Amino acid sequence: MNKQQLFENIKRKQSFLCVGLDTDSKKIPPHLLTDENPLLAFNKAIIDATAAYTVAYKPNLAFYESMGSKGMEAFEKTVAYLRENYPDQFIIADAKRGDIGNTSEMYARSFFDHVKVDAVTVAPYMGEDSVKPFLIYPESWVILLALTSNKGSQDFQMLEMADGERLFEKVLQKSQQWATDEQMMYVVGATQGAMFKEIRKYAPNHFLLVPGVGAQGGSLREVAEYGMNDQCGLLVNSSRAIIYADSSQNFAVRAGEEAHVLQQEMAVYLQDKGIITSQE
Repeated sequence: MNKQQLFENIKRKQSFLCVGLDTDSKKIPPHLLTDENPLLAFNKAIIDATAAYTVAYKPNLAFYESMGSKGMEAFEKTVAYLRENYPDQFIIADAKRGDIGNTSEMYARSFFDHVKVDAVTVAPYMGEDSVKPFLIYPESWVILLALTSNKGSQDFQMLEMADGERLFEKVLQKSQQWATDEQMMYVVGATQGAMFKEIRKYAPNHFLLVPGVGAQGGSLREVAEYGMNDQCGLLVNSSRAIIYADSSQNFAVRAGEEAHVLQQEMAVYLQDKGIITSQE
């Protein structure tokens, strides 16, 4: 999916919501545990209930890798289910890969040739040769970690260099020599608030993947106010607040309701920016 197609989906659905599929076998409703593949059954139900309100899904690989071959089967079949039933969805493998050389090439091959996701999250701190192997796929995206929402982001990302710039700013500048905003996005945590203004100085046209709204306490209003550009430029992720809104047999309905609430709020911000009209 290219940038224009993603933007058209945002306008059509009046949403820039990404649902994080952080599917934990210890948290899914107990009645699903008798299913042949509980993670897959849970994901299908969540997707069916939320797809009308979202433009993207983000399976977090750690939750699937932790379950061994059955977990990876659930991941691959989840992607296949989306491709077959909801082909307008942008699929992000939240894998945070960051190795170099042949290893990085194999990661890229796995996600883009085999599983066929649209994007992969990548850690940039081993430099260009950890990112380039993902960029040989012209129809696919790299989403670089830029300024994350965790407390430890202060340890390195905010370090001030000798020239007064912070490390995350160096990452934003240097990485734009490797790819354009047609193939690269950045992760910026929702809890960073007004820091989105600083991000936009360096990456005015890039899409930003924004985790941290919902259970982590990030403000959707602040993200939209400081981070939105003329093509929206945001994919705001919510995971636990949606997928674990309810643990009963009504879990999927509740997930859909939570997604709908976020979508309606997003529609207001898109209207305020002039990206959509209330008649659309």
